[in-house]
Amino acid sequence: MALTIRTETSTDIQAIHQVTKAAFLNAEHADHTEQYVVKALREAGALTVSLVAEDDNQILGHVAVSPVTISDGAEKWYGLGPISVTPNQQGKGIGSALMKAAINALKDLNANGCVLLGEPAYYGRFGFKSIEGLILAEVPPEYFQALLLNGEYPQGEVSYHQGFYVQANQVNDPS
Repeated sequence: MALTIRTETSTDIQAIHQVTKAAFLNAEHADHTEQYVVKALREAGALTVSLVAEDDNQILGHVAVSPVTISDGAEKWYGLGPISVTPNQQGKGIGSALMKAAINALKDLNANGCVLLGEPAYYGRFGFKSIEGLILAEVPPEYFQALLLNGEYPQGEVSYHQGFYVQANQVNDPS
């Protein structure tokens, strides 16, 4: 596999939609709106980082990064997700490659840090950890994790971009 990680282009949008939809189709804790979240973030101009994993001109994965707000006023913090890999390609290192590329893109932006909601055993290997006092409402604290890139960890409640709260019935989806 000759995997390439690159910034999305306008010709990738439908493939990103399909990969994201397929990746979360059978996910136990998903609400199955992840593809709509990516679309809403893109339409709002809130996709700070949007990378695809490609092999032989086929999109196999995608990662989105968007700004978050923190109640203590911390700046230059971002939320990573959704991150998607087409089901038949999972477990082959594509997600790890996307994670590393997204973190490097945030470093290039001089971001202070990144938060995500996910499995601690997986994301811990990239340096993410649960931080006491940094919370996402109604989420078990061990699944809400942060990665510090500059400065100090903020303290407060994190709010994701409004695009995360899109409902499937709010989107005109031909797929």
